[in-house]
Amino acid sequence: MSDSDPKLRPQLALCLLLIRLGITSVFLMWTIDKFVNPEHAAAVFKKFYMVPSLSSSLAYGIGAIQLAVVIAFALGALRNITYPIILILHSISTFSSFKQYADPWTYPHLLFFAAIPMLAACFTLWLLRRYDDYSIDAVRSRGSAATTTLTPGDGTAG
Repeated sequence: MSDSDPKLRPQLALCLLLIRLGITSVFLMWTIDKFVNPEHAAAVFKKFYMVPSLSSSLAYGIGAIQLAVVIAFALGALRNITYPIILILHSISTFSSFKQYADPWTYPHLLFFAAIPMLAACFTLWLLRRYDDYSIDAVRSRGSAATTTLTPGDGTAG
């Protein structure tokens, strides 16, 4: 990114934060659903992911793992891991709904089209993750950069 517009980086960082929080809101609802209504989660897994049987225990386990990833993602922690995981999960979800895209006028298939701009948002966030300055990773990075000093005489960090 060019330094020609010093206002651009904070504006971009704010946009990426809002994208991250928007994606989090959707993933958090899907995660909560696994705990509140594991039968619905089982039905979704059967219909869209070809998993014939999903027990409540397995739904809870998947939900727990997903919750950990979603919380880390929401905080902008482990961006090189959590952002691609969210992108992959949403890609699978989006592409597994291909039948609904082919028949958009049958209720509620039209709602599935909201997944497409969200997929673009997930990809955008992953692609621009180094500019996501309002994240735990960015704060940690700034903190470690501030404590790094130059050793006199040799020009190396010490």
